[in-house]
Amino acid sequence: MKRERLRWYFSFRSPYSYFAFLDLVEKYPRVADALEWIPYWEPDEWTTRLLAESGATFTYTPMSRDKHFYILQDVRRIGRQRGLTLTWPVDARPCWEVAHLAYLAAEEQGLGRLFAAQVYQARWRDGRDIHDPATIRDIGVRIGADVGALVDAVHDVTLRRRGAEALARGSRDGVFGVPLFVQGREKYWGVERLAAFVDACDAGTAGGADAAPDGAAVPTGTAPYVLAGDGGHAGGCG
Repeated sequence: MKRERLRWYFSFRSPYSYFAFLDLVEKYPRVADALEWIPYWEPDEWTTRLLAESGATFTYTPMSRDKHFYILQDVRRIGRQRGLTLTWPVDARPCWEVAHLAYLAAEEQGLGRLFAAQVYQARWRDGRDIHDPATIRDIGVRIGADVGALVDAVHDVTLRRRGAEALARGSRDGVFGVPLFVQGREKYWGVERLAAFVDACDAGTAGGADAAPDGAAVPTGTAPYVLAGDGGHAGGCG
């Protein structure tokens, strides 16, 4: 039975995804290389139609006022603990496809991780609007990308379909918030569970045993990571 790679769902919307990104690339680079990086966000009408055409759905529960204020406090607290000065973004006219589809375009150029780092920096440290194509253009120039491909990604039909498939995979994986780390049947939600996910990977036990078609257990094998060539929200902030 074919086993899927270790994977994580992330969003540029989520401050907890930003913290998880920092931990992955700084503390656990080997795991970051092993993971499949899958963007996840609240879709606009076009992406929602593509999801419906594929039979997938996106579940979004608006955040309560009390939860919003709690997250503001919590993110400031975590930022202080990490020595980070954060800016809380104001999303007046959000279109999450602008940044997330541009990530897919950057990934095609082998620059997905560099792009993600710059988007997180722009949004959570510099207070820039990541829904503005000018911000995406500046990031593209900074990382040496094909700038036109990044800026035009939101209008690219092929990338739209790739984005819809990413969200559909999230639906199949039962994603309800980000960051979410997945291997086999096991899920680890939130930046505070990243260390446990890494420990399970190191032990070769993340996901336990996969089920074979006849119901028999298939051993996970001795290699804790499934490596591949290139590594490169809504609905709750993890």
